[in-house]
Amino acid sequence: MPGFVADASATLPWCFEDEATPATEVLLERLRAGERVVVPAHWPTEVMNGLIMAVRRCRIDLERVTRFANDLAALPIRIEPPHAPATWSAVIRVATEYQLTVYDAAYVELAERTGLPLASLDADLRKAALAAGVVLLET
Repeated sequence: MPGFVADASATLPWCFEDEATPATEVLLERLRAGERVVVPAHWPTEVMNGLIMAVRRCRIDLERVTRFANDLAALPIRIEPPHAPATWSAVIRVATEYQLTVYDAAYVELAERTGLPLASLDADLRKAALAAGVVLLET
């Protein structure tokens, strides 16, 4: 079944009603319907960090973090293994060519490698993905 690559910025609105858009809700519904999402190895850390920052800012409590983490775990999310040394050059190339962090470059590289479209709310990441020829999903 086709799928897509999603970064943390496209994922976290599923936890925060004030950040959700009709397009991010459609992404979540696609997953609930069985479509898969593919994410790089650092994605869980990035998402959990966003949740803990929200706890510190008193936007949510730890109980909500636990519920959301459990909800994510139940979705068809394939977490890629960490990049092997042989693929480091591809991520470095993307980061350098498009002035991205290595974290963001990993999303673009994954979308390039898999041929899947990318879901992101990050303007710089979206701009770089377009320049790299990656198809973007509406978010």
